[in-house]
Amino acid sequence: MTKINNSQVVYAMDAANEAVMKVPSGSEVIFETCDCFQNQITSESQSVDSVNWEQINPATGPLYVEGAAPGDVLKVEIIDITIADQGVMAAIPGAGLLGDQVTASQIKVMPIENGMARFNDKLSLPVTPTIGVIGVAPKSGAIPCGAPGSHGGNMDNNKTKTGSILYLPVRAEGALLSMGDLHALIGDGEIMVTGLEVAGSVTVRVSVLKDRKQQNPMLENDTHLYTVASDEDLLKAVRAATENMHQWVMAETGLSFNEAGMLLSAAGSTEICQVVDPLLTARFGLSKDILKALQ
Repeated sequence: MTKINNSQVVYAMDAANEAVMKVPSGSEVIFETCDCFQNQITSESQSVDSVNWEQINPATGPLYVEGAAPGDVLKVEIIDITIADQGVMAAIPGAGLLGDQVTASQIKVMPIENGMARFNDKLSLPVTPTIGVIGVAPKSGAIPCGAPGSHGGNMDNNKTKTGSILYLPVRAEGALLSMGDLHALIGDGEIMVTGLEVAGSVTVRVSVLKDRKQQNPMLENDTHLYTVASDEDLLKAVRAATENMHQWVMAETGLSFNEAGMLLSAAGSTEICQVVDPLLTARFGLSKDILKALQ
């Protein structure tokens, strides 16, 4: 199978980035990824100050998907995520929701074995590997891989896992898909600015959709459909994700504005992805069974 190794990375998503590989629509590709620190941290004895912050959130790629053009949607089916045998977390003064109360930085390295991450001698947690950074190039300019947006990017959405499908609006020729920042575990909010950061690899199938109109990321799994939005103001991010789902429901079901809104109020779910980046990310979820019943 075609593979992009973790030495081929970018630190910003940009239409000017040179593709490291071209594949036809429908291809399966493996992205080998570093962790968000570019594998710089291997021991709890290391200082956060030893990290080169110019090498944060590397994204493997970009991948050029033949036939993808502005106005299309790139369908990314997440077939498999494998992770390394240890992950890293950090507490950093000034970073995250509790950062103003962190008096000293701390590195925590957690061994991973048999699907469990050892938090300490008393507690192990089941891992759920997810993708933190995944996106396509914007129409113009460069967006750092650490930033989320309508292109995708650093959404830190813990629904982006094996078996889910991500839909990204294409803004540049070939889409230029890149990804990285895997998590063995990440809670909604990512309140301490890291999840359990881990290296690994992601197997995806990429397909170009010509007949799907979409301006922001959407994701589906076996049970739910999600709209995702980011903004400096969390309430505005929530509103944007909600409006995107509302518009989708009206278009797919024929419900009126009021009826669609009442449906979302009764059966939808407002959820938080992350609240620690300059742009905050929210998602809105709705059961696919509800949509099927109305179509």
